[in-house]
Amino acid sequence: MAAEFERRHGFPPGPNQVRSADPDDQAAARALAELDLASADLVSLYDSIGDITWADVGNGYFVDPLPDVLLRLKEYDAVGDGMGEEARGLVIGSNGGGLCYVTGPSGVVYRTRTASLDEPGLDRVADDLRQFLQLLEDSLTRFVANGEPGYL
Repeated sequence: MAAEFERRHGFPPGPNQVRSADPDDQAAARALAELDLASADLVSLYDSIGDITWADVGNGYFVDPLPDVLLRLKEYDAVGDGMGEEARGLVIGSNGGGLCYVTGPSGVVYRTRTASLDEPGLDRVADDLRQFLQLLEDSLTRFVANGEPGYL
């Protein structure tokens, strides 16, 4: 993606990477496992992946580092609007347009309707984390192939 980016867009790419989890990330994943707010898949993801930063795919896609997720939880509490049977969820990332991705114990992934977490309104975007990651990969693939952003 980075090799063609500057030719296509006329400026160099920003950070675009999937960073492997380091020991601090893995310790945070163990702490996450003790909360009632995360699916086993999310804990597994953060045990192996530190974060995803695709700043140039469309407006950008970001799966935040777990220490940031836990700090946001501590400072602002969990998000709960529109999550149906799930009482609360964690903000795990965002797109470059200011919308956030939220997931809870069942693993369903939602996207906020606004950039505000006060009363964000949530729309379901994936049935589970695996499907969400597949949608991210599809967005990257489409962007590399023809420069079109995904709409996740």
